[in-house]
Amino acid sequence: MRALLGLSLTIFFALNVAVAQTYPAKPIRLIVPLAPGGGNDTLARYVGKYLTESLAQSVVVENRAGGGGIAGGEYVARSAPDGYTLVVAGSGLIVATLTHKQLSFQRDFTPIALIGEYATLLVCHPSLPVTDVRDLIKLAKSKPGQLNFASAGNGSAGHLVMEMFRTAANIEVVHIPYKGAGPAATDVMAGQVSLLFNNPLGSIPHVKSGRLRALGSSGARRITAMPDVPTIAESGLPGFEATFFLGLLGPPALSRDIVARLNTETVKIVQRREFQELLTLQGMEAMSGTPEDFAARIRSEIDKTVKVVRDSGMKLN
Repeated sequence: MRALLGLSLTIFFALNVAVAQTYPAKPIRLIVPLAPGGGNDTLARYVGKYLTESLAQSVVVENRAGGGGIAGGEYVARSAPDGYTLVVAGSGLIVATLTHKQLSFQRDFTPIALIGEYATLLVCHPSLPVTDVRDLIKLAKSKPGQLNFASAGNGSAGHLVMEMFRTAANIEVVHIPYKGAGPAATDVMAGQVSLLFNNPLGSIPHVKSGRLRALGSSGARRITAMPDVPTIAESGLPGFEATFFLGLLGPPALSRDIVARLNTETVKIVQRREFQELLTLQGMEAMSGTPEDFAARIRSEIDKTVKVVRDSGMKLN
C-alpha cells in the first residue's frame, strides 16, 4: 500500500511539474468582479496586456459584476485550479467575502501577487456647494441624512472608506450602491448622487475635465498626480487614513509552480518603468512582493475591515 501511495504521489507531482512547464497552453481569463469603467477594470486591462506579452499567450479580461465583487469572486473561486481563470481584486472584495458564508479569502483564493496600492479620492458633483472637506462636513451636519453617496457596491473600498469618514466626521449620509465604480461615477457626474470615494484611476480624468470636484484624498500623503488636493487628515480630520490594494489571485489549490510563474511575470510588469509611471499618473503606487507578502497584506486588511464594520455599524447586505 505504501509503495502504491508513493507511486501515486510521484505521478501527481510529476504531472504538476509537467503542467507548470507547459503553462500557459491556452488563453487565460482575467476576471474583473466589477462593471467596466472603474479603476479596477482599467488596471486589469493594463496587466492583461503586459501578461499577454510576457506569457506569449492571450489574456482576456472579462467583467462579472454583482454583489460588490461576490459574483466575479465566486466564479473564480469555483473555477478549476489550472491557472486559466484568475481575478484582479481589491480590498473591497474582502468586505464582500466577510458577509458571504460560502466565500472567503482564506479558503477560496490563492494570493499570487500585489499590483498596486491607492488612496481614494473624495469627489462630488460640481453643483454641490462645497469646495473642501470642512465645507462638506458643515453641509452634512446642517442637513443630516439628506446627502447621499455612491459606491461600487456594498462592501466596496468606496463604501468602506465613506463609512470610516462618516464615523470620524460624525455625519449622516445615505449609501447608494452600484454594480461598479464606473456606473457610480456616471451618476455622480450626472448629479443624481452627491458624493463618491473612488479609485483615483477612475476619478482623475473627470476631475481634470471639470465633471467632478475633488475634495480630499484618503491617504497619509497627497496623491502625486493631484498635488493640489489635500488629504482628509489635513482638512479637519487628523489621523484619518485609508489605503487599498489591487492584486492578482487565483482559485484555491492553485499549483505552487503556476503561482510562482505568475508572480514572477507580474512582478516584472510592476517593476517596468513605464508601468510605474502609468500608475503614478493615475494616482496609484506600484506594489510587488511574494505570494506570502500578499497573503500577509490580505490578513492585515481583514483585521482592519472587521474593525471598521464593527465601529461604524455599516450595513453590508
